[in-house]
Amino acid sequence: MLTKTKIYLSSPHMGGSEQKFVNQAFDTNWIAPLGPNVDGFENDIKSYLGGNNEVAVLSSGTAAIHLALQLLGVSKGDEVLCQSFTFSASANPIIYQGASPIFIDSESDTWNMSPELLEIAIKDRIEKHKKPKAIIAVHLYGMPYKAEEINSIAKKYDIPVVEDSAEALGSTYFNQACGTLSDVGILSFNGNKIITTSGGGALITKSSELKNKAIFLSTQARDNAPHYQHSSIGYNYRMSNVLAGIGRGQMEVINDRVEARRKNHKYYKNNLSKFNTIEFLDEPEGFFSNRWITCIKTNSYELRESIRLALQKDDIESRPLWKPMHMQPVFKDYLSYTDGTSEKLFNVGLCLPSGSNLSQDDLDRVLSIITKTPNL
Repeated sequence: MLTKTKIYLSSPHMGGSEQKFVNQAFDTNWIAPLGPNVDGFENDIKSYLGGNNEVAVLSSGTAAIHLALQLLGVSKGDEVLCQSFTFSASANPIIYQGASPIFIDSESDTWNMSPELLEIAIKDRIEKHKKPKAIIAVHLYGMPYKAEEINSIAKKYDIPVVEDSAEALGSTYFNQACGTLSDVGILSFNGNKIITTSGGGALITKSSELKNKAIFLSTQARDNAPHYQHSSIGYNYRMSNVLAGIGRGQMEVINDRVEARRKNHKYYKNNLSKFNTIEFLDEPEGFFSNRWITCIKTNSYELRESIRLALQKDDIESRPLWKPMHMQPVFKDYLSYTDGTSEKLFNVGLCLPSGSNLSQDDLDRVLSIITKTPNL
């Protein structure tokens, strides 16, 4: 008897040429953290993003956010405004720096940080405490946030923005690549992302000085001396030459991966929009999403759970939308400025299988389960 294969939410998808770059690393004995693949991968990303950007590849997107906060001078006692509707890796580095996160709710057009609540929070913190040191905004599920509005507010109060583009490589905002829209951008190449290096990330900046400082800090902050000397605390955050080789191969297929993810989204939307119990997040004018994950909003928690459990029973992975940070036990004692938007999305939203390696049979199987759900 044939058994059905598991359908994952977003699994790695190799293009075929990754092995070539990895083999080069082995053949030349460049197994150390630095090497030609690291330089090549950085140049590949830089070329893809366009514009006058500098790239430092690192061990993770979380490491990139941590270094970004350090480069912006965030330290103990500071406050950082952070999108609440996101993965915890957006907020955790604030704690690493001894600072306090202040969580900002979402707006309904993109599900990202609300410009209105952001400005309310800034004014309130200035009045009651002191000006926040930085803003972390996130392009959630590949959908760009309202960058013009966010940047305008940030500029008005002279607060730098860290652009968490971990989920948005390949997305654009009015034809400008996500990751390049703010003071410092970050990418993630985790195994579930649109391209992967197994584990990895990148920091993006328009300043070569900041890039060099990021590299210095990410390689244990070793001073320029013949012996090991350190005048600053550093980190072991640099990407290895082997993993960068995987990234080089992945960059050769990035456009195909974006196209496949968007095709998945189109398939789901074409077949599920006829149900008035399901909604999709549309792209505002000028916004282009890589559709890293296709998400639906149902009309109730009960329906969301019925769909999720039916998929699970058929060995198909789906997942509720991110639980907002202001609802997380670990962050319960921190301030938040909310209006219920992200909490409602969490209760009724579901992430559907979205990998670029899904077959048509896989998509049909997912659709078949969803459309058989009672009360759809």
